Amino acid sequence: MAIPDSLVAKMLESRKIGVLTGAGISAESGVPTFRGRGGLWAGYPVEKVATVEGFDENPELVWRFYDERRQNLAKVKPNKAHYILAELEKYYDFWVITQNIDGLHTLAGSKNVVELHGNIWNVKCTICSYRGMNREVPLSKIPPQCPNCGAILRPDVVWFGEPIHDSEKAFEIAKSSELFFVIGTSAQVYPAASLPFIAKDYGAVIVEINPEPTPVSVIAEYVFRAPATQTLESLFQKLQEPLQTR
Repeated sequence: MAIPDSLVAKMLESRKIGVLTGAGISAESGVPTFRGRGGLWAGYPVEKVATVEGFDENPELVWRFYDERRQNLAKVKPNKAHYILAELEKYYDFWVITQNIDGLHTLAGSKNVVELHGNIWNVKCTICSYRGMNREVPLSKIPPQCPNCGAILRPDVVWFGEPIHDSEKAFEIAKSSELFFVIGTSAQVYPAASLPFIAKDYGAVIVEINPEPTPVSVIAEYVFRAPATQTLESLFQKLQEPLQTR
């Protein structure tokens, strides 16, 4: 794949880079989609298993849904794109903002990760302030209980109607990045979809990597209509040697 020399030059002169990722980057690892065919799971609308109201009504149903997702994700590994983004963290003030809840960026080694919609491996108590990680697959008890107070735990993910996590940090990254990559997201879910436009307004060069056009395409200086793994591998090949000596 041809990577413009001007993009390589911009990356070599930059110090802070932000990245927004969506489902497309994890799809290359084989991550199952959230909604599935028809937006149903076991005959229930997804909204029944992704809202506070649905959880209050039937926490066991919600946890069985997430237990199945966790079992599927436990078989999935980060792909080349995840690993390259983690590698770039060595050379920049580099931040990944992700809409994904699969935890693959962290598993690949990225440390500066903002998980807007939470993480499917994290849990929080419905009563006390307990938050923690639970990677038990499958869950031995549904619903799981808080180790502190014994109340029911819930997945620490953002459901419909809930505010995103770490929004202030995400907006700060968008405003302060010199380069802002938008990878594998349809850019239609707000407020995440506003981040590339904010970055653009604050002077960032926008790079889109997505096989399909999105609303971001019209503001991007560089657009790659190819998978994230292919594009980032080609880009990193051109960057690797000069990054060592800059």
